[in-house]
Amino acid sequence: MAQPDSPNAPVYYHLISALRALALINMLLFHFCYDVFIIFGLDAGWDRRPAVHVWQQYICLSFLFLSGISWHFGRHNLKKGLLLNFYGFVITAVTLIFLPSEAIWFGILNGIGCATWLACLADRFAGKLPAALGLALSLLLFVLFRHVSAGYLGIGDLVLVRLPDWLYQPGPMTALGFPHPGFRSSDYFPLLPWAFPLLAGYWFWKLVTPHEKCRTLFCQKIPILSALGKNTIWVYLLHQPILYGIAYLLCQVVGVSSFLP
Repeated sequence: MAQPDSPNAPVYYHLISALRALALINMLLFHFCYDVFIIFGLDAGWDRRPAVHVWQQYICLSFLFLSGISWHFGRHNLKKGLLLNFYGFVITAVTLIFLPSEAIWFGILNGIGCATWLACLADRFAGKLPAALGLALSLLLFVLFRHVSAGYLGIGDLVLVRLPDWLYQPGPMTALGFPHPGFRSSDYFPLLPWAFPLLAGYWFWKLVTPHEKCRTLFCQKIPILSALGKNTIWVYLLHQPILYGIAYLLCQVVGVSSFLP
């Protein structure tokens, strides 16, 4: 996160850490609710409610967008991307062994890891592109590819291009965003469309960082949140077994369902 604006003045953008912590707290609350309502069956339709969907989308978009901003503060982004993919495969293995009904295939860490590589390519081959144009293109492509897993390119329910069935076959195309029929993952963030929010964050920072007032704003420290957001990866890796254990105690031992209306 530290970025030298001058040779003698390294800067830490505390507000970005605070926003990351806010997304992390929301993720913890969301996953705990998911464990209680879905895994332990207190409300099987909980995750299909519109408000819950908006909440989930805010969390994942926040992590991806902030990862795109933070790309600019890393020195070894290719290595970082590989490490995130490794962590993602570890989560896949753990869920397959201990909770196969909720197995995660190409989850958020894999998505961020591969999108980090794309940001490296964008920086190398399109780094001279005007930042405003790069940001606009990233947002537009996210909208157009938002429903690629459903078989089309479009805006919301408006179908602009119907994609051929041969794309949706078992194999590596699933990681790109073309899941085969019957594919299921409790956390699925393929490159299309989820690389584009990270790229939007990459271009956003290139757009605002030349402005001193913007840099000053992002240097603002928010008590507690700015500290919590500095090392989120280990919280992400370890939180679910802990939350699952708490949910198990509440639902199976205490019997919290008996207190619900």
